[in-house]
Amino acid sequence: MADDGPLRIIHCFRSPIGGIFRHVRDLAEFHVKAGHDVGIICDSLTGGSFEDSLFDEIRPYLPLGLVRLPISRSISPRDVNAFRDSYREIKGLRPDVLHGHGAKGGAIARLIGSALRVNRYRVARLYSPHGGSLHYTKRTAGGLAILTAERLLEPMGDALTFVCDYERDAYFARVGRPRVRAERIYNGIHDRDFETVYPREDAVDFLYIGMLRDLKGPDVFIDAFARTERLVGRPLSAVMVGDGPDREKYEQMMLQLGLGRRIGLLPSMKAREAFALARNVVVPSRAEAMPYIVLEALAARKPVIASRVGGIPEVLGPDSIALTEPGNPQSLAAVMAQAVSDPAWLRKVMPEPAAFQGAFSASVMSASLLDLYRDILAKQTGKRL
Repeated sequence: MADDGPLRIIHCFRSPIGGIFRHVRDLAEFHVKAGHDVGIICDSLTGGSFEDSLFDEIRPYLPLGLVRLPISRSISPRDVNAFRDSYREIKGLRPDVLHGHGAKGGAIARLIGSALRVNRYRVARLYSPHGGSLHYTKRTAGGLAILTAERLLEPMGDALTFVCDYERDAYFARVGRPRVRAERIYNGIHDRDFETVYPREDAVDFLYIGMLRDLKGPDVFIDAFARTERLVGRPLSAVMVGDGPDREKYEQMMLQLGLGRRIGLLPSMKAREAFALARNVVVPSRAEAMPYIVLEALAARKPVIASRVGGIPEVLGPDSIALTEPGNPQSLAAVMAQAVSDPAWLRKVMPEPAAFQGAFSASVMSASLLDLYRDILAKQTGKRL
């Protein structure tokens, strides 16, 4: 490779759904357009037809290919096979950069990258937690094991990248001060997403979009919706968009509360399609790092009501009236009631557009990561790449 020539970049992650998948898709597109070669290694057991369609869209941006292997969510004896197969695939691709996302992806990138380095193969090894293991604490045996593993893996990497200040601070507090380079590079979204999505004529009052699992707070949303109706004294409407392991539980909860006709439930779809269905977006998560759905909604000029968790206050502003207490349906309902009662709600809660786009654009994110990749490789060779 010439000093300023194209890089061969492999992204490793487990689950091809949610924010990590969105993050990697954007990086692949921007880096390939900049003249680099990109490939993906991820789990074959997760995702459905919607995720398959997203893979089809990004295949033109994966000149190094897409490799899907069975990678379990929890630590398992099957991980030995996953790491062995990943090593074979990665070694054959001869990457300059291995970038792991999430706990499993970070382990794959750093362990395999270190094995390649033992064989005198130059490769930059990076890890982005994206929340993941940082949701755990050392107060439980499982959390202690996971955070200890993070500490042991740390020297096998060249850099840690965090998607927000909250994530960086959580790593410092729960794992320890990094012994390798650490950078904060905000998540960013594509320029094409900075266009207003107007609500349809039949738009509902509130939209929940995301995985249907307790961590993301669908149960909090349903409870808060019922309380909001009582606060405003009239029937409201909502739609929940997504798939996940707890779908039936939430359907049953809606029926028990008598909300089956006022809250619709739809399968996963592209965010901008879902935004047109509603006037307000609600993100009731119990834990997050830097959720893409908040960035996408704000870029589409949709007002966001969200839990005060993770990096969300860094986006909305720490004093935003749209922030609610996590896991607290009464707190969420109070803000939802304001949203449907105050005609000036959108103006009050939206960040300044130019400043928002300057901080959270995919072009800034991808360029910053590319500079980091080259700087790591330059330090290995003693010259700038």
